[in-house]
Amino acid sequence: MSGGHPFQGNWVVRLYERVRERGYDSLTAFAEARPTVPLHLLAKELGKDDVAGVQVLRGLLAEAERRKQVTRFVRDVLARLWTQSVPDGWPAVMDDASRGEIAMALGTWTAYTPETHKERVRQARAALWASPPPAGWRPLGSDDELLRTLLPDEEA
Repeated sequence: MSGGHPFQGNWVVRLYERVRERGYDSLTAFAEARPTVPLHLLAKELGKDDVAGVQVLRGLLAEAERRKQVTRFVRDVLARLWTQSVPDGWPAVMDDASRGEIAMALGTWTAYTPETHKERVRQARAALWASPPPAGWRPLGSDDELLRTLLPDEEA
């Protein structure tokens, strides 16, 4: 199916067919090969009109839950949102516009975070505001050193 609504038909099957067509055995592997590509662009790569970013997000979360790597997923989502919202990295000068870009990225990050990790994300956000990273900082993936410090892996 192509050219349809993203939620028409069995979108999970469609999503994984597209991932396999591109030579990957999981959505996570597909996404990890593109560590800073925003979710909506990953979706567009998998299907111009019939895959949505939220479907990629849900698929990545489901795989992370199965692998007990939800914290890594949470870090990955911030790296992708940051590229989209704050592409030049942490600003050298904090003005209203840059504060808004950061607030949008961090707020969306919280919204996309599973309930089990929301408090940890709130603490990480507060730490970023209280002790900002150097100008130009932008996470280049889920293994970013600062993100791993703010959100270390604690999966069971």
